Amino acid sequence: MEMKSLGGEVPWGIGWRRLLREGMMARKNRLTRVAVGIGEAIGRADRKAHQVAKAGVVAKKELEAIGKQVDALKKQLQKTTRRMKKALR
Repeated sequence: MEMKSLGGEVPWGIGWRRLLREGMMARKNRLTRVAVGIGEAIGRADRKAHQVAKAGVVAKKELEAIGKQVDALKKQLQKTTRRMKKALR
């Protein structure tokens, strides 16, 4: 039994000719598409988690600044109260 080459293609069998004609990377099966979809979803979730974490850090800094302002206002109110009490004596 003799194998003949048809148009310069490799005569190893039907499957090999199709792969060589289409290119090895051209085939994408359902599993590959699903894996890409999962990777995209994980990427989006990771990006959102980073955004939330960054917003949490900013909110914490703002809350600390507001706390400092409240403390300053308390001191100011205590000083004013002392002055008023002295003035009313």
